[in-house]
Amino acid sequence: HAAAKPRQLSGGQAQRVALARALAVRPRLLLLDEPLAALDAHTRLEIRSQLRRHLADFDGATVLVTHDPLDAMVLADRLIVIENGAVVQQGVPGEVARRPRTDYVARLVGLNLYRGVADRGRVKVGEMSFSTSEHLEGSAFVAFPPAAVALYRSRPDGSPRNVWQAHIGGIERHGDNVRVHLDGPITAFADITPAALADLDLTPGQQVWVSVKATETHAYPA
Repeated sequence: HAAAKPRQLSGGQAQRVALARALAVRPRLLLLDEPLAALDAHTRLEIRSQLRRHLADFDGATVLVTHDPLDAMVLADRLIVIENGAVVQQGVPGEVARRPRTDYVARLVGLNLYRGVADRGRVKVGEMSFSTSEHLEGSAFVAFPPAAVALYRSRPDGSPRNVWQAHIGGIERHGDNVRVHLDGPITAFADITPAALADLDLTPGQQVWVSVKATETHAYPA
């Protein structure tokens, strides 16, 4: 493509050229401002993989600005999350993903998040009391993934679970699964399979029972 005019390049090709142009001068600081934002899903996957390899070999510092949590998790060594113009959380990607500290960060990493008061193996959140796998005292966060949430038409049997009733606020496609919005004593999201949705015959406005195992419910200091 050496003889091609810029307008003849695809979006992915143009992004590769831009990256090569930036790296060619051997900078000490590389600023990447939404480098993958204009790409389609397939091209984004390819360029993200190439960019990761380039950054692994780059011996300078890189500042990556992105609204895509996957780009941040894959490409960054350290995250700084800015919400409403202020830094709300920072740390290595794994720590931020496991222990979000605001609703905004929880949405970015795909977790249900609540703040409450811990008393050993339980955390009280409003009217609810969660059993957790950690034993804490005082102000604490409780988090669990939507995939850990199970839905039932009648109250489930068994007990090391957190169980409550909720109403279905909405249903939408979410990747290969279905995301169910739950309203009740707390607001939560559940990710279930399309087959489970059909088997349960769920519709918006319907009342369901919700459960999350204590082993899937994690608490950490607030």
